[in-house]
Amino acid sequence: MMRKRSIMVASIAAATALMLTACTPGSNNANPSDENTDRTVKTDVSAMGDLTLTVWDQEVRGGQDEQMTKLNAAFEEKYPNITIKRVSQSFDDLNKTLRLALSGDDAPDVVQANNARNSMGAFVQAGQIVSLDPWAEAYGWEDRYSESVLTYSRYSSDGVTFGEGSIFGLPQVGEVVGVFYSKSALKDAGVEVPETWDDFTSALKTVKDAGQTPLLLGNIEKWPAIHDFGLVQGALVPSEEIAKLGFGNEGASWTTPENEEAASTLATWAKDGYFNEGVNGTDYDAAWQKLTDGSGTFLIGGSWLAADLEDAMGDDVGFFAPTSSVGEGIHTTGGTGLPFTVTSASQHPDLAAAYIDFITNEDAMQVLADTGNLPVVNTADYAPESGVQADVFGVFHSVTTDGVLLPYLDYATPTMADTLGSSLQGLLDGRTSPEEFTKTIEKDYADFVAQN
Repeated sequence: MMRKRSIMVASIAAATALMLTACTPGSNNANPSDENTDRTVKTDVSAMGDLTLTVWDQEVRGGQDEQMTKLNAAFEEKYPNITIKRVSQSFDDLNKTLRLALSGDDAPDVVQANNARNSMGAFVQAGQIVSLDPWAEAYGWEDRYSESVLTYSRYSSDGVTFGEGSIFGLPQVGEVVGVFYSKSALKDAGVEVPETWDDFTSALKTVKDAGQTPLLLGNIEKWPAIHDFGLVQGALVPSEEIAKLGFGNEGASWTTPENEEAASTLATWAKDGYFNEGVNGTDYDAAWQKLTDGSGTFLIGGSWLAADLEDAMGDDVGFFAPTSSVGEGIHTTGGTGLPFTVTSASQHPDLAAAYIDFITNEDAMQVLADTGNLPVVNTADYAPESGVQADVFGVFHSVTTDGVLLPYLDYATPTMADTLGSSLQGLLDGRTSPEEFTKTIEKDYADFVAQN
């Protein structure tokens, strides 16, 4: 899922919260997840009788639709007593219709819910989806998934704390932000592929001195620079601090020397001409396309760009993420696809959980890889033999096993996408100092935390 859509959804969170309060019966009731803690779990689907399971997903694109079609067919073949009623909608349409559907009398059993506070967090708070902890224990999901991935689907039972607490959903696919690069441009500059953060910053200077544009960025939409800043922050700020800030939980601060250093680093790159000219007036798509025509050397971006870049550049494009300066392994921004959740209205929660287990098991991960998706579990086992997708698979595996997968910073508050995006534009064009930048972001974060 491209991050642009998640950020657009985050920007309307305030209206969403009002909608939920107004239309959700039972929003003042105890969370049904509390009732699941000691429940007896049934895992024998064959013994559940003839049932229909209604599943809402947003896997509408080519490879995404193909993997769901194959997995649903395999589930029905294994369990002929089960019929899956699939309702597939675009991401935007799903978010528009899901809230009302969850409060109706004919709610689906399984739904994909955006991880963010204004979606999954709001559903937890309203008691519309249930804790999956009993099934996680029965199926061994905490052994299957790395903790840094499960963090994205954890909430406290009241929906206030994000990244901690019970598991409320399981994703199938992963996302990771790293650095795409032109192999030929690096060779021309006499630079090896960087491994550490120091290697990367040194390479930027060498590339610049060689007369090339080191970094490409199109930031007219404001959100792309969040990824660039996230990579810098991950290298310089302790991951525990970033997690609290990114998930909007108390106990952290933006106004620290480390965060100011991260802001200063990005501002210095811009001042020293490391970016292409006019980043705040350049379109996101136009910027990454410049990598394909030799107009730049490095592009900080997400794994969702890999297929398009490979189509245009073939073997000339590569992908890496530098190791952090403040911890073991790679610390970089990333996430997951929309997790599959079980609704509190489902009459067949054991069947719903069994279905989620089936579409996220080892065989399912192979289907995901075969259909061009990035499996979120044991990613390296399914990597292509070569090419940029092999690099992407390898980086995601390293981050989720030996490093830290850090939250998208716009997750933090309902207004953080706008606050951070605008502030980064000011930082990049010199209107905002690193100190002013951190103070502005701190106010958004602190105001939100104080309300919870």
